[in-house]
Amino acid sequence: MPSDIIWPKQYLPGTTDNYVSNEVFAKGLTAEQIWHNLVDITKWEKYYENVSQITPPQSGPRLEKSDKFSFSTFGFPPLQCEVWESVAPTATTPGRLAWRAWQEGDKETALDVYHAWIVENTEWGVARILTQESQIGKPAAQLSATRPNPMLLGHQDWLDGLAKFTKGEQN
Repeated sequence: MPSDIIWPKQYLPGTTDNYVSNEVFAKGLTAEQIWHNLVDITKWEKYYENVSQITPPQSGPRLEKSDKFSFSTFGFPPLQCEVWESVAPTATTPGRLAWRAWQEGDKETALDVYHAWIVENTEWGVARILTQESQIGKPAAQLSATRPNPMLLGHQDWLDGLAKFTKGEQN
């Protein structure tokens, strides 16, 4: 059975201003191979066009629990981020990565985000990549009302790009 995101109470899906879920199954890859490119934020711009102005944590480019970093996405100025979960996958357990991101401001501009990932090997021999994000704030509500939903499409590009980039490294 596929694993689920572990949600902090304030970000539970359906209780926030915006929420999306994206998933892809990657044939010919393992969770361990994908994980390497997901947690190294210096690689993000190589496979995801909707990210810029990345500032890696002081400890290095691989995201670990409690690391602080920043990046810009969806037209927002760089969001401040803190890693809340970073557990590498094994052959039998899922990899889990999650961060809180925020933009300080007034009622019109403040944004609070929880972005979580699961990368795992399935029983049927393919890797599963799941990402879900829950957002609080007026900018989130505006994104949610936009059609097509830019966050849903953007995150699908992120997943597809991650799988394709990782597959290219293996060939």
